[in-house]
Amino acid sequence: MVLFSSPLQLAGNGTPRQLGCRVLQSPLAGVSDRIFRGLVRRWAPEALLFTEMVNATGLELGHGRQKVEELSEEPGPVGVQLFDVRPAAMAEAARRAEAEGAFLIDINMGCPVKKIAKKGGGSGLIRDPELATRIVAAIAAAVRIPVTAKTRLGWCGSSADPVGFATQLQNAGAQLITLHGRTREQGYKGQAEYLTVAEVKSRVRIPVVVNGDIDSPEKALQVLKHTGADALMVGRAAQGRPWIFREVVHFLATGEHLAPPLVAEVKRALLDHLQDHYGLYGELTGVRSARKHIGWYVRGLPGGDDFRDHMNTLETAELQSLAVADFFEAMASRMERMPKAVSGQTPEMVLETME
Repeated sequence: MVLFSSPLQLAGNGTPRQLGCRVLQSPLAGVSDRIFRGLVRRWAPEALLFTEMVNATGLELGHGRQKVEELSEEPGPVGVQLFDVRPAAMAEAARRAEAEGAFLIDINMGCPVKKIAKKGGGSGLIRDPELATRIVAAIAAAVRIPVTAKTRLGWCGSSADPVGFATQLQNAGAQLITLHGRTREQGYKGQAEYLTVAEVKSRVRIPVVVNGDIDSPEKALQVLKHTGADALMVGRAAQGRPWIFREVVHFLATGEHLAPPLVAEVKRALLDHLQDHYGLYGELTGVRSARKHIGWYVRGLPGGDDFRDHMNTLETAELQSLAVADFFEAMASRMERMPKAVSGQTPEMVLETME
């Protein structure tokens, strides 16, 4: 079984791109930093990865530049996701990102967090299509690389017009749309809905990427067949389980399941992740922010809940790393490979990282 026999072509405005891997990593605020992307790249070398969303205003003021400047260190394609409500500022931020090596520019039109949406950014742009299209047009005129948008089915069910909104973005210059199968009103509650994604796909000319609740190879195949989407995006399910990209790519290509990774392999990857994480954020901040990553890894594992509670009491990088090593060494003495996959973090945990 070969679901996609050719790369996905993105026209760009002078610099076309092609995606050989049609399983994309979702931008995740507070999660998809350079260290997390490196971990995903370990299992998916060719996948298109994304930065955390970058505030164009902050970039203009000198904040968050590292998120863009570090692109030159990436060994594979990375898209930069921007958010703001000022077209000129977004265009300038896009130019900076392009100069630093961004593979494409993605516009955040889907973040449901109140502090962003209430100011008109993220999913707030769904309520102002005229502004959304001006932002797309401004960025498309400013860069040569592809311009894409990540959005939702609508602000709420009663006012949703995803086909109309997607068509407007397309006509303004967007060359790909990622559609999360929920409205802003839903946040991350309930289940993603794919019938509307299929309708959007049938009505626009540009590629459509489907996103939302894709947490297994079987679910990936089911969603792609149901929607006819050109690619899929995995978000929360990759937290604590970055090898899901390898599993999904293999299953879509062959119809066969890969064996779960070795416990020793996961232990080594997580310890490497922690050391890089401490190096980027410093020990004090790094130890605290690493707790969520460790918690995602051990969620659903035997003894995982008790270990997470203990790990959250540790205040130094050395103690945290030793505890992780001991946990996985004990696990490796009982089993060679990781247990059957469990879903990633809960929607509530996602929102906690962004409030």
